[in-house]
Amino acid sequence: MGFNCGIVGLPNVGKSTLFNALTATVNAQAANYPFCTIEPNVGRVAVPDDRLEQLQQIDHAEKIVPTQLEFVDIAGLVKGASKGEGLGNQFLANIREVDAIIHVLRCFDDTDVVHVEGSVDPIRDAETVETELMLADLDSLEKRIVGVQKKAQAGDKESKALLEVMRPALSMLQNGKPARLARPEDVEARKLFDNMYLLTGKPVLYVCNVDEGAAATGNAYSDKVREMAQKQGNSSVVISAAIEAEVAQLTDKEEQTEFLSALGLAETGLSRIIKAGYALLGLETFFTSGPKESHAWTMKKGMTAPQAAGVIHSDFERGFIRAEVVSFEDYTKYKGEVGARENGKLRQEGKAYEMRDGDVVHFLFNV
Repeated sequence: MGFNCGIVGLPNVGKSTLFNALTATVNAQAANYPFCTIEPNVGRVAVPDDRLEQLQQIDHAEKIVPTQLEFVDIAGLVKGASKGEGLGNQFLANIREVDAIIHVLRCFDDTDVVHVEGSVDPIRDAETVETELMLADLDSLEKRIVGVQKKAQAGDKESKALLEVMRPALSMLQNGKPARLARPEDVEARKLFDNMYLLTGKPVLYVCNVDEGAAATGNAYSDKVREMAQKQGNSSVVISAAIEAEVAQLTDKEEQTEFLSALGLAETGLSRIIKAGYALLGLETFFTSGPKESHAWTMKKGMTAPQAAGVIHSDFERGFIRAEVVSFEDYTKYKGEVGARENGKLRQEGKAYEMRDGDVVHFLFNV
C-alpha cells in the first residue's frame, strides 16, 4: 500500500531542501530562486521502525524489509495559480495525484534567502496556497455539478448519490472554506467524495521550517502555525530543513543520535513527519517475521485480516482461510511465535478480525 505525500508551498520556503534531506538525494535542485523544481521529483524512503530490529533479533532473520514512504516534491505555487499563473496548471495537476499534502511554511528570517512576497508570514503563505486550491476546486465543481444534476433529474441513482456529496462540498467552497470540512462520515459517501479528487479534500500536515536554533522548541512563527492548524483540525510539525540536510550526510546511526542530542532533539524530522503523516491518513503497521526476513507492511486503520493479507498479495485475500496473530508485545515478551503459542498468546482469527497496529501475523490461504 503506497503512502504518497506531495510537498507543496510557495517558492523559496525550503521544499526542495527538505525533499533532498528526507530522501538523502540531490535529485531536486535546491536553489534560491522560484520554480527551481519544474518536474515533480519522487523519492521513496524507508519508514523507520525500531520494532523491526527486535523482530529480526528474535527470529534471526537474514534481513529486514521496512515499509516505504513516498514523497513528491511539487513546483512552487504563486498567487493566480488557479488561473494558470506561474506553473499553476502543472502544480494543480500534480497535487491531485497525491494522498496527502505536506505544506512547508517558511518560519525563519534570513535576508540572504528571498521571499516571493517580500516578508516572512507563514499564516499569509498558508492562506495564499489554500485560497488557490479552493478557487481551483470551486471552478471544477461548478462545471461538473451541472451535468450531474441533469443525470440525477433523469433518475440516475449514481448521480443522485454523487449530488448529495457534491452540494455540501460546493457550499463549503463558496463560503471560503476547504472541501475537506464537508467530507461525509458514511463510508460509501466518503468514497464518492474521495473520487472527486478535490485539492482541498486532502488531509494537510503543516511543516514549519525553522532555523537551527529553533529546531527543538519552535519559535513565534511556528506557534502561530500550530494555533492555525489546531483550529482547522490539522496537524503541524516543527523541523529544520538545514539540520535534516546535515543528518542525511551521517550514515552511522550512533553519529546521528549524538548529533541530534547535541541540538536537543530526540529524533529526526523525518520520523516526526512520518508519525504525523500516519495519523493523518489513518495508517498502521503489521509485521510478518521468520528466518528469511522480518517485514513491515502498511495498512489502513480498521482493515480486516483478509484485507491486510491482500496488502501482501491479492491471492492471500481471495483464498484467505485464517490468520495466526500475536501482538508485538507478546511476540517480544515470549521470544517469538513458539513461545507465544506455548503461553496461549497466539490467536486464530477469522475473516471478521480487525487488525491492530503491531500485529505479527501468519496468513493461511488456499487458491
